[in-house]
Amino acid sequence: MPSVSVFGLGYVGSVTAACLAHLGNTVIGVDVAASKCDMINAGRSPIVEARMDELVAEGHSTGRLRATGSVEEALRGSDISFISVATPSQRNGKLELGSVIAVCEQIGEALKKKQTFHVVVMRSTVLPGTCEEAVIPAIERTSGKRAGVDFAVCMNPEFLREGSAVEDFFHPSFTVMGAQNPAHLKLLKELYAFAPEKTFETALNVAEMIKYVCNTFHALKVAFANEIGTLCRQLSIDPYSVTEAFLADDKLNVSKAYLTPGFAFGGSCLPKDVRALTYCGKEHDLQLPLLQSILSSNNEHIERAAQAVLQTGRRKVGVLGLSFKSGTDDLRESPAVALIKRLLGEGCEIQIWDKDVSLGRLIGSNRRFIEDVIPHIGSLLCEDKEQVIAGADVIVVGTKAVQIPALIKTLRPNQTVVDLLHIDYRPAATVAAI
Repeated sequence: MPSVSVFGLGYVGSVTAACLAHLGNTVIGVDVAASKCDMINAGRSPIVEARMDELVAEGHSTGRLRATGSVEEALRGSDISFISVATPSQRNGKLELGSVIAVCEQIGEALKKKQTFHVVVMRSTVLPGTCEEAVIPAIERTSGKRAGVDFAVCMNPEFLREGSAVEDFFHPSFTVMGAQNPAHLKLLKELYAFAPEKTFETALNVAEMIKYVCNTFHALKVAFANEIGTLCRQLSIDPYSVTEAFLADDKLNVSKAYLTPGFAFGGSCLPKDVRALTYCGKEHDLQLPLLQSILSSNNEHIERAAQAVLQTGRRKVGVLGLSFKSGTDDLRESPAVALIKRLLGEGCEIQIWDKDVSLGRLIGSNRRFIEDVIPHIGSLLCEDKEQVIAGADVIVVGTKAVQIPALIKTLRPNQTVVDLLHIDYRPAATVAAI
């Protein structure tokens, strides 16, 4: 088993150290606070956390867990080092990396005297790019060694909740390991051999970003629930009865649905219902900033798509996909219609193809929407997809009926694709993903 050193004996560091020792690893904890090291070396937990007293006592009695203030001693006695120091906010919200950089520099100094390859693992929460732009340069600068040759830096974000941190460590929902080279993950994978199969090996910046996505979504859920609760109480509605029914739907409400990045939402339901609910809040003098921001956020996504087209400097645009989502002819509040209106206002020449949309078939409110919002749509629609593609300098893809790889093969060298939906596909420099 790899020998481990853990820098920072706060909640994350001490739990990581104690749990890895329990799994049979030899672990050295490192902290500038002598009191924390003394507690570990006396078999006592430096934090109040379920099961930590017994795990630290066990690690002490078996000799697998100890602590020191010496960075050199820790590096000399370990194959892999975890950095678990604090990354608080500055007053302006910027992340404070002072402790991270200081530890990296100390590790670099100690690595000068080490002849064997060493793995450094960022466990602290840091923004995407930190490992490559700050951590690696700090270690290289002070050690005189090269990343990928003499040492490696990996990213292993933690998902430990205070109060259930030990349980979360031993039974993680998933495990994320990032590195510049997959080979650098060998020791980390050995340490996590106990973890479930949901393990993701990624690039460093992906691993860094995943932690922020998770925490921001958690915050979003709390804010959403509280705003809905506030509005319910104002309307004399039991918020818990509403929530009970809301949570019962695991097909759409509490599920993977709608959580893949793509284009803006539209249709006859979502825009008008968000609009109505936020207006209801205003009528009751409630400040519901999260709910009020949904439509403006959606509009910004449409504007980003418009800018992606306009920044090409070309004005002949072919739009593939007009309805608010693939597989329907519903054009009501379609983000594609809003995008086309925006581009027409900038002087673009537009041709449109959608396999499900024929002006002659549109009836009722769907027809009235087009006549009111974009009455000259008939002159822009074309039933020949190839004609639309051939006549455009910029092709906007907003439908799943078009496969990007097949489309790319038909393009001229000077044509550009703006892909609104298949943003996880990155085949060539001609594709701009929104």
